[in-house]
Amino acid sequence: MTRRLVLTNESAGHPFRRSLPPPVLPDVRKRDDEDWKLFLLSFAAFFTCFYTFLL
Repeated sequence: MTRRLVLTNESAGHPFRRSLPPPVLPDVRKRDDEDWKLFLLSFAAFFTCFYTFLL
């Protein structure tokens, strides 16, 4: 059996799936500002609810 000079996905069992390129993984980078945005949104929501109940 001769192999091509391209990388194949060896975990795929079917010959057609072996001929497809390996799946591209999404870029998983965590942004640093997501925690601050969630904190500020939660704080604002709590403050609004708390202030509304006081009035």
